[in-house]
Amino acid sequence: MTRVALISATPAAIAPAVTGLADVFPEAEPWNLLDDKLLADARTGGPSPRMSALIRYAVSSGADGVLLTCSLYGEAARSAGEGVPVLAPDDAAFAEVTTRGYRHVLVVASFDEALADSMARLKQAADGVYVSGAVSPDAFQVTDPEVLVRALRETCARHAPHVDAVLLAQYSLAPAARELAAGLGRPVISGPHTAAAHLKALLQGGRP
Repeated sequence: MTRVALISATPAAIAPAVTGLADVFPEAEPWNLLDDKLLADARTGGPSPRMSALIRYAVSSGADGVLLTCSLYGEAARSAGEGVPVLAPDDAAFAEVTTRGYRHVLVVASFDEALADSMARLKQAADGVYVSGAVSPDAFQVTDPEVLVRALRETCARHAPHVDAVLLAQYSLAPAARELAAGLGRPVISGPHTAAAHLKALLQGGRP
């Protein structure tokens, strides 16, 4: 079985990442590596050699691929150079924005740093797409699905009539994607499933 290391900065990101693999890439065996100091480092803008060390550890210990589940460490994935696929959590989601031709996308996060990072990288990845953002602080590390959906719906409701799609900036928000899309009447893009599909294609020799 293909072993995929999931490196997480918060426990709330683990279940969405595992679910994404189970739904899209069931041949993969998820291996969870959690370091709960990574998020604090990223939010203060400090460097974290531990993320690079975790990537190296995962690869040296037999991971066939690595998926980072914290959007604030996207650059660490791109600079890894470890000889196996190392994916940022949302690059595949950004590609979906471009592929589907959305012109105005609302990015939603549960704290300011994650929002700023995701918006900046989406603008780079999807040239010509108008990107706006919103913070839903009540959704920060929420594990109750109903509470999460309610918090995100309240944040997105006033923006929905003016956008083509919503992109959830964090894996911890992904469990609300389906119900949020139904409630808003807009497509909702989240990282876990798109990343799992991209990783599957890379590891099985197909096209992402």
